[in-house]
This record gives sequence, structure tokens and C-alpha cells, in this order.
Amino acid sequence: MSLQLKSLFFILQLLALLISISSSDPNPQFPCQPPHFNSYPFCNTSLSITDRAQSLISLLTLEEKIHQLSNNASGIPRLGIPPYEWWSESLHGVASNGPGVNFNGYVKAATSFPQVLVTAASFNRTLWFKIGLAIGIEAKAMYNVGQAGLTFWAPNINIFRDPRWGRGQETPGEDPMVVSAYAIQFVKGFQGGSWRGSGELIDRFERKRALGGYNDDESGDRLMNSACCKHFIAYDLEKWKNFSRYSFNAVVTKQDMEDTYEPPFRSCIQQGKASCLMCSYNAVNGVPACAQGDLLQKARNEWGFKGYITSDCDAVATVQEYQNYTRKADDAVALVLKAGMDINCGSYLVRHTRTTIEEGKLQDKDIDRALLNLFLVQLRLGLFDGDPRKGQFGELGPQNICTIEHKMLALEAARQGIVLLKNEKKFLPLDRNVVSSIAIIGPMANNISNMGGGYTGFPCDPKSFYEGLLGYVEKASYASGCSDVPCDSDAGFNDAILTAKKADFVVVVAGLDLSQETEDHDRASLLLPGKQMALVSSVAAASKRPIILVLTGGGPLDVSFAEGDQNIASILWVGYPGEAGGKALAEVIFGDFNPGGRLPMTWYPESFTKIAMNDMNMRANPFRGYPGRTYRFYTGNRVYGFGQGLSYTKFTYKLLSAPRTLSLSGSFTGSLTEKILHQGELDYIHVDELTSCDSLSFYVHISVANVGDRDGSHVVMLFSRAPKIFEGTPEKQLIAFDRVHTSSYGSTETSIIVIPCDHLSIVDKHGKRILPLGEHLLTLGDLEHSVSIVT
Repeated sequence: MSLQLKSLFFILQLLALLISISSSDPNPQFPCQPPHFNSYPFCNTSLSITDRAQSLISLLTLEEKIHQLSNNASGIPRLGIPPYEWWSESLHGVASNGPGVNFNGYVKAATSFPQVLVTAASFNRTLWFKIGLAIGIEAKAMYNVGQAGLTFWAPNINIFRDPRWGRGQETPGEDPMVVSAYAIQFVKGFQGGSWRGSGELIDRFERKRALGGYNDDESGDRLMNSACCKHFIAYDLEKWKNFSRYSFNAVVTKQDMEDTYEPPFRSCIQQGKASCLMCSYNAVNGVPACAQGDLLQKARNEWGFKGYITSDCDAVATVQEYQNYTRKADDAVALVLKAGMDINCGSYLVRHTRTTIEEGKLQDKDIDRALLNLFLVQLRLGLFDGDPRKGQFGELGPQNICTIEHKMLALEAARQGIVLLKNEKKFLPLDRNVVSSIAIIGPMANNISNMGGGYTGFPCDPKSFYEGLLGYVEKASYASGCSDVPCDSDAGFNDAILTAKKADFVVVVAGLDLSQETEDHDRASLLLPGKQMALVSSVAAASKRPIILVLTGGGPLDVSFAEGDQNIASILWVGYPGEAGGKALAEVIFGDFNPGGRLPMTWYPESFTKIAMNDMNMRANPFRGYPGRTYRFYTGNRVYGFGQGLSYTKFTYKLLSAPRTLSLSGSFTGSLTEKILHQGELDYIHVDELTSCDSLSFYVHISVANVGDRDGSHVVMLFSRAPKIFEGTPEKQLIAFDRVHTSSYGSTETSIIVIPCDHLSIVDKHGKRILPLGEHLLTLGDLEHSVSIVT
């Protein structure tokens, strides 16, 4: 580095430091502030966090306790404790939803990553962790300048069960295993797993622990931020016909609960170590989710949940006012607190808890239990450790937001999430040296307002699709065709057609935006909105060459017309790609990036809309004409399948090694041994009858060869098909995935671990996980390999 560059680098560092210092509140409010409020036992960092939390509770009056049970927790001036706002959002970047975040201070923007469904399409665990960590760093930095809290209500890990769901875009898709994996990685990153940041940021907490400043037994529980697994459970309907999320009763079988709805939450808690769980609006089998004591306690007692449970906003009020589950407000309050809920988003508990106690329906100990969970999380976040600027991650500030690294990560996520669905005669990529002009058509083509989808903040440097393409051609033109995404009029068609006729190549951007799918709004149709289909077909017929169709939005679309239209050469799904989506799309179209994304959800035909959205059953039932849901159980026709996605090159597989037989001998409990002796040959074994599942694990070693002339990354997806020992066995299920980069005409080896109890088991109608004996078929692309499980 030259002397001039070194000087410039030093000046930039100094400016960043000055910005950080100047952007901090000169008189910040925080608990345990010296000299008057730092002598309480709850401020003593040498004590365990449990002792500190119990000490704080013991000092509070009943009225003070009750006013902690809202997302907008009241301050306690006599103890030097300021108010705290629990509700902040960070689904795919620090968002403006919720009162805990504001962009009106020193921080005006935060990195806007692709909507979760697009990120999930990358099938890249490392990327998911990095995004969680980057958002966590920006969230903590905003907290340090007083523009955010430390408790964020993300991720959304409900299963994308029905293609009409308005919030499916917020989820990692339809597969429980993929959703679970995403939850684990995002939460670990966001809550501050072991890391070293780009500016040689040192984990001050680790240094303090090494010096004996923190209790070693609980040091591993420290958090940078708190993530929240939501919405617990079976929540995936907003507003469909006469059904509303506030009053909907999700009727779920034990079988579907165990193998579809619960796994993401179990993984988010057990492996991700999430510190918050949000109970949903809906009822489950007749009982409001926030009053489901058996499920809430299952999370704590069976899954080891250590954190607080919040209601969705006003979900306690809905227990009485929408679901009519209780006659009086105090009955609803008593019900949810005794079930294990700790805090209410809203004011319902603040307004009704005292009356509930006075009527004897609730005791002080029920409030204290909730407060203990709340204060333990706040203590793990360091909220009672004094000046946050001197604590763990206290050096983070505006200089750590919208960094080059984070913006490049947003670009990489958008690149990896784009899915190529059609590419006739290798129409893409375009050669920028022979493209003199390009037209981009569509109401979303030059619009940055909905690039991120729901739960978006203020992006750092957003670029539209049109702006992204401008950097690749000498001449680019634009016409909206429709005035907006609902496209109720064809008044702009002629202009779009004329614009298309004048260009060498044409890109049409069609699909969805938040007017079609969002929180509290489900779709009625899977077709393109309004007259969009006619716009696409008209432009395609008029263009000199076949067009490129780009599809936006989170919900699956029935674009069968485009798949079969020879005038449409290529189809790309970009979803809601975030602030860097415009650049990412241009890079893919012109071949600077080889697409490798895969669909994380099934794309159904329009006829699927005849299926009742309130039917929660996953498995097909031919007797009542029910086709099932998701790739694991759906038996009908597809527009595109789960895991579908093309590349500009071709990949082949070679199975290097995998066992042919797996013997369970020596892995039985005594009761199972007796059963085998008395009954002889069995069809299956209950997983809980095996003494050690880990010892049965095996590896599948694979070689991935790139036989084309372009480097590229490829998603390896290993599926299993279990013996059909009863009705309702999945058609197939994903048991492992990995994203590998392989050079042109090169090969890459990867190993996938298979844990039979997890990956080869299925769930019976009683909700019990069983391991079928006999031949299990492993599939990898066109490759098939059978593994026989024997006793």
C-alpha cells in the first residue's frame, strides 16, 4: 500500500471514529448508571444472572411488575431503570416495522438483504449465517446510538404450506428440513455466535470472561441481540374468504404436527439457541396458540428453550374478542400467563392483570415467573451491565452499517437466490458485446419501493432492475406497460410494444408486489395479476427476438402460458431481491454470474385454488379429491417443482461411496429385543426404541462434475424415499443439501452425513417417529442408490 493510500485509509478510519462518537447520545439512559443506581445486586456482574434477575424482581411493587408485561415496558425511575421497547424487527435487514426501530437519527438506512424466500433459494448455510451476523451487527450498532432495541422478532419460520399465503415470502419455504436449517444459521449469526468482524472487532466479553469478570457457568448464554422464532404454531393464513388469522382454528393432526409444523421451531430452539418464541394469533385444535400450555411447556421442558415467550401483537386480546374462547378479559389474561406466555405485545395485560389477581385467578408467582424469563434475557444482553458503550460490542456504531462488506453480501445473496426456470436454446446469457440496445418493460421494472418485500427498512443504496441493466448496454429504454402491478388497464400496452420493437433484446418484468401479497392479505389466484399475462404475450409477439421474462414476488405463479410460448426464451424468478437486486439480475442476464438458485417451494397450477386454504392436512386424500401439499405429499400437476433451477453449464454426479446395508443389531432397547423375539420380522422400529441414533450415521460421498464451459455453483440435493409401509408416507423428502462451486470441466467432492433416525425416519398417524425397515431409496438427480435397513 502506497504512503498516500495509507494516509487516506487513516483519515477514513479517523472519520468513522468521529462519526461514531458524535452519533452517540452524550447522556444515554441505561440501568445501573453510576453513581446513584449501580450498587443494586442486579447490577453486580460477578453474580449469576439468575440471582441478579431474582434480586430485581424482589425489589418491584405489583404495579411495577404489571407494567413490565407489555412490549413497551415502563421505566422504574426509583431504581434508575429506563423504559424498554421489546418490539424491533429484522427479518432481512433492520426494518422500520415496530416501534423499537427508527431511522430518524444518525442512522438513515440499513442494508436490505433479499426477502427470506430468495435467500433460501441459495440453499447455502454459510450465506444464511453471514446474513444473520451482518444484520445483527447493524442492529447492535443502531442500539448503541439509540435507534433500536436489542430484542428483534425474527425469523419467521412457519412452513410455506399454501401458495396463496401473503407472508410465504417471509419464510424459507415449504420444506421443514430447509426451514430448520435456515432458522439455526440465522439465529446463530444474529445473536452473535463466535465471530471476528471485518474491522478486527474483538469480542470484549470473551476478554472480560478470561479476566474473571463474568460467571463462567453462564458466560455462554451472553447475547449480542435476541432473535425470536415466530409464529408458534401452524400459522399460515391471513385473510381468505370468511377466515381471518385472528379467529382461525388450525385443525392439525398429530402426524402433521410432528413432521411438518414443529421441526423448524424445535431446531430454532435446540440448535439455534433462540432466546425468544412468539405464539401466534390462531387457535390450534380449538385452543388459542398463546394459551397452548402443553406446546409452550414442550418448548421449555423437552426442547430446552431458555428465553421469553411473547404474544403476537394483541394476540391476547383475540383470545376473548375474536375467538370468544373466554367470557372475560381477566380469564384470557390468567389463561395465557398460566400457559407460559411471558409478555404481551400490546397493552392488554397492563390493563387487565391487576383485576385478574384481585379476583384470585392469578397469583404473584405467575407474574414473577414471567418476569424472570424477561429479565434473564435482558441480563444476557448486558442491559444491566452499565454503560453499553463500554460493554460487549459497544464499539459498533454507524460506521458498521451499510458497509461495503454488507452491501456486497446483499449482492451475493441476490445473485445466489435468482432461479433460472427456462432457457431455450441457451438464449441466456447475453453477450454484452453484441447487444446494442435493450428494452425493459413492466410496472416493477423501474420501481425500487417493493424490491425487498415485506418487513423492509430504508435500504442503503437501492437500484431498480432498469438501473441495473443501464451499466451493460449503450442504450436502454423503459416502458411500464401497466400503471401498477394490479394492471387493471391495457392503456400502456401500445407504448410498451413500440418500445420493445425498437430494441435488440427485451426483458419483461412481471409478477407480484405487496399490493398482491403481504401481512393480512392472501391471494385468491395464482395467475399473474390483472392484464399482466396479456402484456407479456403482446410484447413477446411483437419483439424481434424471443424475450426474457423476469418474475417478481414471493408467491408461486402459474405461468404455464410462458413456459409453452416459443416467443419467451428464458424465465427467471427473482422474488424480492433486496437493494442489490437490480445489479444481480443484470449480472445474471449478461453472464457475469452463473445462476444456481433452486425453488424452495412448489409452483402449483391455478386449479389448486379450488382447494380450501383452511385445510391444514399435508397428506393427499384421493377419496375426497384432496391432492396434498408441498413436494413431500402433493400428487397433482406442477408448474415447477421444489428444487427446480437451471444453470448456464451442466453438472453430473458420481456416487463415490455409500453403504448398501445398515444393520440395527446392537442398537435396540431391551423391550425392542423382546418384541423381535416374540413377533419375529418387523416392518418398522420406533426411533425412541434405539439406544444410539448417532452411532448409526453414515456418509454419502459424492463427486460433482461441471461438464460445461462456465464456472458455477451447484446445489446438491439428496432425497430419500422410504418404504411405503402405511398411507401417508412421503413421496420423497430432502435429507441433505450443499452448495458447491465447481470450475468449468472440473469436479468437486463433497460428503453428506445421513443420520437415519432424523433423515430416514417418518411419522405415523399417532405422531410417533418410526424408522421403516427394508429398502430406502436415496436419489441425487438421476442417480439412485438403495440402502437396506435390517435388524
